Amino acid sequence: MSINRSVENMAKGGMSMEEFKAWVRENIDADEDGKITKDELADIIRRNGEWFAGWKARKWMRSADSNRNGVVDEIEIGNLAEFVQKHFGIKIIS
Repeated sequence: MSINRSVENMAKGGMSMEEFKAWVRENIDADEDGKITKDELADIIRRNGEWFAGWKARKWMRSADSNRNGVVDEIEIGNLAEFVQKHFGIKIIS
């Protein structure tokens, strides 16, 4: 499983949490409501040419959506960052 090449390039030396949040807003939050849905995650996975986008998006959501309301909001963005660090080896500096 890979993540969008732009974030891989941006994160070669690590990225700050603010840079990660900005990347998420620009690349994942399609409706710009400040909340990330499973469909938005699936869309970026699909745009990356990945297979099983729906399944992978559900996996991301299970990891990041701690209150199980179906979205990753500002409070849970740290959970999404942890998932990205763990599964993609991208260093995010707090």
